[in-house]
Amino acid sequence: MTPWHLGRLCAFDLETTGTDVEADRVVTAAVIGLGGGAEAVSSSWLADPGVEIPEGAAAVHGITTEHARANGRRAVEVVDEIAAALAGYLGTGVPIVAHNVAYDLTLLDRECRRYGLPTLLDRFVDDVLWPVIDTRVLDTHALPYRKRPSKTQGARQLITLAQVYGLPWVEDDAHGCEYDALMSARIAYRIGWLAHTDREQWPEHIRTARRPRFHAFADLDVEALHHLQIRLAAEQAEGLEKHFRKSDPEARVDRAWPLRPWAESATEGAPA
Repeated sequence: MTPWHLGRLCAFDLETTGTDVEADRVVTAAVIGLGGGAEAVSSSWLADPGVEIPEGAAAVHGITTEHARANGRRAVEVVDEIAAALAGYLGTGVPIVAHNVAYDLTLLDRECRRYGLPTLLDRFVDDVLWPVIDTRVLDTHALPYRKRPSKTQGARQLITLAQVYGLPWVEDDAHGCEYDALMSARIAYRIGWLAHTDREQWPEHIRTARRPRFHAFADLDVEALHHLQIRLAAEQAEGLEKHFRKSDPEARVDRAWPLRPWAESATEGAPA
């Protein structure tokens, strides 16, 4: 069996108008097939989301409302093509790889519903969405005790993972969907390499970390890895919820992975 990190991967990322998967819209996207001994194939999109892009979101990904309106394509066309591209990879057993993938897949699902398009799940022959690889879920399990590097940089941010796994980070390119998608795939590869390598060969900062658990991901095919992540994501969400409830007794963290359940209200306010 070929180790999962050595097979073909589909790197995926969205840049959006905000962080609310039920209301926010796709601005840019990248879907990149790579690895597995074949040439990389990259597709990217710029959409006019049909709504204002808040200044905060534009400051992150660099796309203003004016730029999107002048250069972006109709959102319905872009969303349809993104979903079709991802379905094409899933249909051949190639896993989607992303960082915090439930955000991207859920927002894409809501966009499909908003425009009356078949969702990614509708386009897939199976009754569940798989295989998927989430670098946030893998990293949280592998190095559970890592603290945030600074007050402004979180322990599980993409930049932090790049630093931990020895990958160069170019801030001027970061938060572009192609860059972030590729970084997620490279991090997944590094995690897979560590999982299939004797601990004595690990970099010192990994080897000396508190209770690393990379070998939980060894000797799995992509289906087994996917189902393991379902359990791990639920456990991680439960732990985060307990932490939040120390200050907010009503706090709730969704345990669904890699796609959050849909509520009909997600389609309200769709543009004409």
